[in-house]
Amino acid sequence: MKTEIIAVGTELLLGQIANTNARFISEELAKLGIDVFWHTVVGDNPSRVKQAFRLAQTRADLIVFSGGLGPTMDDLTKETVAEVLGLEMVKDEDWEAFLEELFAKMGRSMTDNNRKQALLPKGARLLENDHGTAPGIWLEDNGKIVVLLPGPPRELEPLFRDKVVPLLPQGSCVILSRVLKVAGLGESALEEKIHDLVVEQTNPTIAPLAKYSEVHLRLTAKAESTEEAQKLLDNTEGKLLTRLGEAVFGRDEETMAMAVARLLWKRNLTFAAAESCTGGYLSHIMTNIAGSSDYFLQGQVTYSNRAKTDLLGINPVLIRDYGAVSEEVGRAMAENIRRRSAADVAVGITGVAGPTGGSDQKPVGLVFIALATPQGVSCRRFNFFGNRETIKERAVMAALNMLRLYLLNLNG
Repeated sequence: MKTEIIAVGTELLLGQIANTNARFISEELAKLGIDVFWHTVVGDNPSRVKQAFRLAQTRADLIVFSGGLGPTMDDLTKETVAEVLGLEMVKDEDWEAFLEELFAKMGRSMTDNNRKQALLPKGARLLENDHGTAPGIWLEDNGKIVVLLPGPPRELEPLFRDKVVPLLPQGSCVILSRVLKVAGLGESALEEKIHDLVVEQTNPTIAPLAKYSEVHLRLTAKAESTEEAQKLLDNTEGKLLTRLGEAVFGRDEETMAMAVARLLWKRNLTFAAAESCTGGYLSHIMTNIAGSSDYFLQGQVTYSNRAKTDLLGINPVLIRDYGAVSEEVGRAMAENIRRRSAADVAVGITGVAGPTGGSDQKPVGLVFIALATPQGVSCRRFNFFGNRETIKERAVMAALNMLRLYLLNLNG
C-alpha cells in the first residue's frame, strides 16, 4: 500500500509551525508495515488542494490529510475533497447534537460556522474526535482510502491511533527503524568507514544523517514479523559497532548527556564543570537528567577574567601571559574546579564563541577543553565553525565526548 500524506495549512509553508503531523503519521504507519512514499504540504487554497489531491489519487492507495477541518472560512479541506470526488455535503445529526451539548456545557451559543463541522461528504464515516470539535473523516473511493484529520497534534495523534489505525489494513511486512548516534567522527570520515555497508546492504538500509555535533545512522528493516525485523537490526548494528567502536555513544532517544550520566552512575563518580564561553550550557544539560544530584556537584560560569581568578583561584599571571582563551587557563579551570568541589572528574571550557572577539591568533570558534581526573589534566584545542549558538553546542558535546571516552576506558 502506497501512502501520501497531505498537510494543509499556509502556516506550514510560511515556516510558522513545523509539520510534526506528517512525521507522527509516518511513524505510526511504519509500525503497521505501510509505506509512506510522499509528503506534500499545500496552503489554504482550494485550487491547490485540488491539484495535490488529484496527483495523490494517481499514485497513492492511502491518502491522509491533516488540517483544514476547523470552523473558519479557510478551513476547506473536506469541502474540496468532496468536490473532487463529486460528493455532496450532508449533515451528521448526532455530531451536531454533540456540538450543541458541548457548547451548552461551556455556557456558549454555537455559531453557524461551528455547525459546519457536522457536515461530511456523503457516504463518509465520521471518526469521533475526543479532544476537539472537528471530527475525523474516513472515505473509500475506487479502491482508494482517504482519511481527513484535524490539524492540532493534540487532536490528531489520539484520533489517528484510536480511530484510524483499527480501520487500516495490515501491511505486508513490519517496518522497524533504529538510530545509532556517533560522535568524534565527521560525516565524510564516517562514510569512509562504512561505505560498503551503506551501498551494498538493502535490508536493513543504512542512512547517515548529519547533525551539528554528531552523526546519526538510521537503520530501517522490513520483515514478516517484529522479531525478524529486530534480528535484522541487531545484526546490522553489530557490524557497525565492529567498524565504529567507541564512536557510537547512543541509540534512538539517548543523548550524549544521558550516555555520560549512565557511565558516571556505573562508575559511582562525581563531576564538576567550569565554563566560560559555553555560559553554563554543559551544567544545564547535565542537570536536566533526573537523578543528576548523584553525580553533579558543582558548575561555575566564570565568564570574566575576574570571575576566573576570584571564583576558581586561577593565577592572574596565567591570564596575563597566555590570555583567558588558552590551554594553560583551560587546564587551570578544570584542575581548580575539581579540587575545590572535590569531584572525581571535572571539565574546563574556554573559547571564543563569536561573532565578535576573535583575532588572527585566536579566531572565532577556537575552544580549549580540559579534563581533570585523578590521573592528571589533559587539554584539547578545537576550531569549531558556525554561529554563536552552534559553537557553544559543539563545544559542550566535545567536552562530554572527552569525558565519555575517559569513563569508557577507565580501569576497574
